[in-house]
Amino acid sequence: MRRDDLYITVPSLFRCPISLDVMKSPVSLCTGVTYDRASIQRWLDSGNNTCPATMQVLQNNELVPNRNLQRLIQIWSDSVARRKVDAELAAPSSVDVPSQDQVKLLVKQLDNNCFSSLTKIICFARESEENSEFLARMDGFLNAVFDFMRNAESDVKLIEQIVRIMDLIQSKILDKKPLLESNCLSTILLVLQRGTLDSQIQLLRLLESTAIDGESKLKIVEKEGLVLELVKSLNKEKDQRLIEASLSCLSAIIKPKRVKTKLIQYRIIPELKNLLSEPNMSVSIVEKSLKLLETLSFCKEGRVEIRHDSVLLQAVVQKVLKVSNKSTEHAVTVLWSVCCLFREEKAQEAVVSSSNGMTKFLLLMQSDFSSAVRQMSADLLKIFRVNSNSCLSSYDTKTTHIMPC
Repeated sequence: MRRDDLYITVPSLFRCPISLDVMKSPVSLCTGVTYDRASIQRWLDSGNNTCPATMQVLQNNELVPNRNLQRLIQIWSDSVARRKVDAELAAPSSVDVPSQDQVKLLVKQLDNNCFSSLTKIICFARESEENSEFLARMDGFLNAVFDFMRNAESDVKLIEQIVRIMDLIQSKILDKKPLLESNCLSTILLVLQRGTLDSQIQLLRLLESTAIDGESKLKIVEKEGLVLELVKSLNKEKDQRLIEASLSCLSAIIKPKRVKTKLIQYRIIPELKNLLSEPNMSVSIVEKSLKLLETLSFCKEGRVEIRHDSVLLQAVVQKVLKVSNKSTEHAVTVLWSVCCLFREEKAQEAVVSSSNGMTKFLLLMQSDFSSAVRQMSADLLKIFRVNSNSCLSSYDTKTTHIMPC
């Protein structure tokens, strides 16, 4: 492979006008020019009151996050990382995909020139389903892989190679319990904190596939720092593929009461609110966010937090009949749980004050949705009527009180 094949051109728009480096946290001044937050903050802290690029005097020092540009930079960065990985994988495949006998030899020699051996094994697994099946069934291979997960320490690049292999063969692995060992979970946490986006997503898929019963779910939750990292991955500034993978993984482990409690402690509900309030989230992210919120709404601690958050409840109402049938079903169930089943007054007030809420529930009652959704909508509609009668009663009382004798 020629050296110039790996040459990377950085779009000028992605460079900070001050540092000329790729921006990590792009923010815009009132002049409309975008800088990296650290660079422009140093400029302002030095006593300057002008825009470095235009030299205009600033009317204010407000730094507005440029989220669209940040997403573009993230997409570009991930693309660059994938190109590097593809370049590494292209070298051995351009010679030849290893045969089964060669793979057996590579597995025995994993300790020597390990990264190169793993790269060739990835090429072999990618070649066909038959090859993936061969690896998963090969004597000693999975034990060797799990040993790497247990003892990889801080070599993230090496772990990422292992993760790619396991992602390719995960449907063929019959016993994934070794992944739930403390050392393996520590390795998983390391990749979630420091790995590339693709590795993080692959690892979340793998983690989701291990959460098959109550015991495995609790082991994941009890690993210090792991669930907190999953919640952090829901930040709306993250790549949507990572957010979706995190939501799927969280949905797989959330059933035990202890898990719900810990997620609420780690402030998952505010993160879900941010996702539901963001207009550009994918349909799948909205559906999975509402599904998690529905599960949390049947937990006392979750319900208490939801009922006090009028912005969240109004965001949920807005998703009714707006995104998809699944979203509508989850949203109605959340609202019914807090407003009707558990009769939280603060939640009722928030729902009644939401825009078009009554119209949506009337439409749902006459829709083709399930009988359960139609009944919940009818129950929610009663809240509006009760609230309306209460207001009229209060108005009549006040009027009667001020009438002259």
